[in-house]
Amino acid sequence: PVARAVETLRDVDGVERAEGLADVARLLLVLLGRPRRALGQQSCGTDDAAHRATGTVGGRLVVAGDVAGKLVGTVRLQDQPQALALAVLEQRLARGQPLAVAGVLVGGETKSSVRMDNGFQVDLRIVPEAAWGAALMYFTGSKEHNVVLRERAIARDLRLNEYGLFPQPPGEDGPPQDRGIQPVAAATEEEIYRHLDLPWIPPELREDRGEFDATTPPDLIEVDAIVSELHSHTTASDGRLSIDELAEAAKARGRRILAITDHSRSSAQANGLDEDRLRRHADAIREADARIEGIRLLAGSEVDILADGRLDYDDEILAMLDIVVASPHVALRQDRDLATKRMCAAARHPLVTIVGHPTGRLIPDRKGLDLDIEALVEAALEGRTALEINANPYRLDLRDSHVRVAVDAGCRIAIDTDAHRAEHLDFLHYGVLTARRGRATSADCINCLDEEALLEFIGDRG
Repeated sequence: PVARAVETLRDVDGVERAEGLADVARLLLVLLGRPRRALGQQSCGTDDAAHRATGTVGGRLVVAGDVAGKLVGTVRLQDQPQALALAVLEQRLARGQPLAVAGVLVGGETKSSVRMDNGFQVDLRIVPEAAWGAALMYFTGSKEHNVVLRERAIARDLRLNEYGLFPQPPGEDGPPQDRGIQPVAAATEEEIYRHLDLPWIPPELREDRGEFDATTPPDLIEVDAIVSELHSHTTASDGRLSIDELAEAAKARGRRILAITDHSRSSAQANGLDEDRLRRHADAIREADARIEGIRLLAGSEVDILADGRLDYDDEILAMLDIVVASPHVALRQDRDLATKRMCAAARHPLVTIVGHPTGRLIPDRKGLDLDIEALVEAALEGRTALEINANPYRLDLRDSHVRVAVDAGCRIAIDTDAHRAEHLDFLHYGVLTARRGRATSADCINCLDEEALLEFIGDRG
């Protein structure tokens, strides 16, 4: 019989690592890809790229295994930690090389730990199939959310643990599963929530940040709702694809609208375009738009927000573009007041459509601007400007807490991949996960608008 296994990645010294969502996903492919192929199991299908998709902790993974502990399933990536560098593992998988395990730390029938040669400790926990929902909730948390669930259980003379939700009359001690007591719910998360008189709460919202107050959780945004990519780069600046190649790559991934927004002149390190090059580039984009079927191309620019809040092009140049993404790339250590004033000026600019990666952070090494997010959101509302969630896993900017502020205030968001290569378009789901943690719905995101509605939004500037 197939059981479920819950794993946690942490450093060998017990401190959870800060690694990137994309990179931990690569690790999962290495851990599970070869054993799954070798064992030929067909019983477990691919699940979500993430469960809770948190932003700051080490990766917790859920896989399927048999009672002997062999990995036979595929992946749910439970946490979205901060970034980097397991590419060597991905390369091993691509070459068909086996996973290198440096040593076995603990071996047992229900729990084992191994140390991988990259320094990770991988813990494998085997639980019964019938307890899958309870184990998933218990091990993926968050801790704060689970505390509230356990308190609700106690108030109903129940006990919640990793094996299920059990009757627990007052005065009875000891784990109920060890006393032969059968759970009232265990196999699915939904039935556990139902017995606690709660609707099922999406995993991304399980932080004890108001999710218990809503009668019905919001209908969170899904990847399939995204129809446009509004921030991308070609060989005109620092991208790797031509206009035509990028358009075809976007179309192949289901995008119906593509804004090409190469860098502005101050980004010399990114081959930014001066005014004459920008005019010619815009003409080339519009010529391609007339020629390429199945996708609408918009001529835009990612315009630098200079240190004093001015934009890198004059308004006359900006006005000839279909869309303007204004982003900070320099002076990212400004004090809070100056940085906030600078970004608010861009958000209020009547020709700016989107404020791109507003803090300018790079995970994990660059903190980015320390902004008054409430003030920036207010400025974006005044300017009828969207704030971007940059879906590149090294950015994830806005972060989830910022998205929540924007959504609660009624500010529109954009979810863009900042694609420089075709494969970067596949970063979209990281941005969507961040949006979901911020309680964003499709109605909050301009990338979900059809062409007519999007062009209306772009034209409706302050």
